[in-house]
Parts: sequence; structure tokens; C-alpha cells
Amino acid sequence: MSIQISPRDLASKIRDGEVPRLLDVREIEEHHFVSLPNSTLIPLGELSSRVDEIEKWKDEVVVVYCHHGIRSLNAIAQLRQCGFTNLQNLAGGIDRWSIDVDPSSPRY
Repeated sequence: MSIQISPRDLASKIRDGEVPRLLDVREIEEHHFVSLPNSTLIPLGELSSRVDEIEKWKDEVVVVYCHHGIRSLNAIAQLRQCGFTNLQNLAGGIDRWSIDVDPSSPRY
């Protein structure tokens, strides 16, 4: 499995019923402004102290996202150290999702 998943590929998986776990590592204000449906918010700065909240996801496919895809790569590195095995980064983050998949999603 590639570490990156494009917004279009993620949208296709969701349409096909292959909905991965979605982890948003942005700040709460960003999440409230725009987020992917059914995503779980754990800001990057809180991830190490809150990883137990998603412990049951260790062997599931987890797509991690942020604004542009940088913080989410950092989160993936942290999660790998905690034993998570099936992690993907949303390439370009929620911003690219807004451009490629859902133009009605607000951009910031």
C-alpha cells in the first residue's frame, strides 16, 4: 500500500463502500470550518497523549489528513512508532480534496 492516497482515489473508495478510518490532525477551528464526513479529530499536538483513543484502529486502514498534507505525514510517523500498520496520507490534504473532489467545500 502506498503511503499517499489521492483525494480522487479516496473518494472512489468511499463511493465503493471501502470507507477507511479518517483521522484529521488539524486544529479544532480548522475541523469545524471544513472536514471529511465521519472523520475523527485529534490535533497533531495532542496525538501522542491521545493515541489510546484510536488504539483499536492499529490494523485497519487509516487515512490521515490535514490542510496540505504535511502535518499528516508527521502524524503517520508518530503512529507507526505506536504500531499502526496501514496508514495513508491524503495527498494535498483537505485543500486538494476541495479542489479535486468537492468544490463546495470551503477553502482557507
